[in-house]
Parts: sequence; C-alpha cells; structure tokens
Amino acid sequence: MTDYTSRRTMMVDTQVRPSDVTKFPIIDAMLSVPREAFVPDGKREAAYVGENLEIGGGRVLLEPRTLAKMIDALDIQPSHVILDIACGLGYSTAVLSHMCDFVVAIEDDEARAEEAQSLLSGQGVDNAAVMFGALADGAAKSGPYDVIILQGGAEQVPAALLEQLREGGRIAAVFAEGTLGVVRIGHKIDGNVNWRFAFNASAPVLTGFEKDRAFAL
Repeated sequence: MTDYTSRRTMMVDTQVRPSDVTKFPIIDAMLSVPREAFVPDGKREAAYVGENLEIGGGRVLLEPRTLAKMIDALDIQPSHVILDIACGLGYSTAVLSHMCDFVVAIEDDEARAEEAQSLLSGQGVDNAAVMFGALADGAAKSGPYDVIILQGGAEQVPAALLEQLREGGRIAAVFAEGTLGVVRIGHKIDGNVNWRFAFNASAPVLTGFEKDRAFAL
C-alpha cells in the first residue's frame, strides 16, 4: 500500500520549502490535503511528482511548487473570498479553503465540476462551491473577490474577469510567453490591474484566455 502521507511530507520538504515558501498556513494546508484524492484514478502514483500533471482535456494540475509560490505571493488572509479558475478535480480549491473564508471554483467540464464538488464534500470541505461555466466568465454573481487565481496558463486575462476583483485585490496567472512562461501577480489599484513579475513557471493556456488572433488574408 502506498504511503501517501510520507509522499506529501516529502513534497513539502523537497518542492515547497526549498522554493522559499515558509508561511505556516500554506505549509499546513499542503500537508493536510491529500493530493492523490484529487487526481484521476490512474494518476495517483504520480500525484506528488514535481511537475505539471495532465488530468485530461489539455488541462493540468499545476506542480506543487508553482501553486505554493502563487498562493504565497497572493498573501491570502482568513477573511478572503477567493475565485479559483479551472479548479480541475478540486485540489487547489481544497488547499485554498484551509486559508480563507470561502472559495468559489469554476470548471468548464460539467462532469469534472460535479466530481470536484463530490471530492471536496468527501474531504469535509464545507467552505467551497464548484460552479460549471466558461472559465473566462468567472462568477460575477458571487463576487467581487479578494483574490483570483488561475490554475493554468493565459495569454491574456479578459476584462470581464478583472472586473470581478475587489479594489485592492490580487490576481495570479501563469502567462504563456513563447515556450516559456512567467507568473505575474496583478494588484487592483484605482480600478486598474497592474501586473508584476513573480517567478518563472509554465502551463497550458486555458480556454478563453488565448490572445485574439488577427485574421490574415
């Protein structure tokens, strides 16, 4: 029988802490949430590898280091309401739920959204709700949000999503730039989001976050 608890501790000790993520709430959440419960059944053995994990449909579960560093840069507080875009089977939502007041998660695959909600409920997560819908649309009715986080890549972030960020709020996204990618944190000040470089990472671009391609004759 696989000892997932030991693997979880090793993940934190070899991937998260060496990436200068040391805040107790993040470490505690990542030690507490069973990552293997939030991946497709055939991927459980790979749940704790230090790279993006494919979960189907061109989507990935972000590597632990990337997620931890994004959360660290967002400076999440216990009173925060968070919008988790492209939650997959709910791992990121479960981690975030340990640190904030409530998480609204968006998934554009209806079956996956239902499974994520079921998995979260099964883990006793009662301060999160998974909604089915277009990723780029967010969930305006439940906003505005203190924090928005994208569990995948973006070439651009739609204005409609940025409008759901509270004044003074923060958003994290992996921006695809050629073969490389960078995580930027956006701060909403006077109604405008100012993006700042955080660290290097990569992820497949999410549906609805592609740049508009100019038509060429």
